[in-house]
Amino acid sequence: MSTGEITVRKALASDVPHIQRLIEPYVARRILLGKDNVTLYGSIQQFQIALGPDGVPIGCGALNVFWDDLAEVRTLALDPDWIRHGVGHKLLDGLEGDARALGVGRIFCLTFEVDFFVKHGYLEIGESVVSPEVYAELVRSSDEGVAEFLDLARVKPNTLGNTRMLKVLPAA
Repeated sequence: MSTGEITVRKALASDVPHIQRLIEPYVARRILLGKDNVTLYGSIQQFQIALGPDGVPIGCGALNVFWDDLAEVRTLALDPDWIRHGVGHKLLDGLEGDARALGVGRIFCLTFEVDFFVKHGYLEIGESVVSPEVYAELVRSSDEGVAEFLDLARVKPNTLGNTRMLKVLPAA
């Protein structure tokens, strides 16, 4: 399998069944939070899709903006047959490009894949990534990913063992 045959593009609404297929094994292992189709359709513009040589989706990832200078890489999932073939790298590059285009300077992730993110310039962080004022605004969100980011007690079962990481994007 060659990464030269892999393309990454913005997701289409018709990709939602593929996203569900890609994330399901990770949801079953409690690595990713599950998402209903209605949630995926409502956030499809956040996703990028990696296509294999046959045009079938083999990976997905999303960028969710939290605040003026902070976004999260979320729902990064690969078909197991394509792990360690550069697909995750291409997806992450695309998501970081989206962040730059939106003027976001910092990207957060909550992950079990520490080595992967370290290779891409992410560093482990503590809990205070935003000011108390921004925290007070974010805590109002009903988004489970924001709750994970804030390390709220209601999401603890989903975050046990995860590592909080952050990358500061270089200025353009």
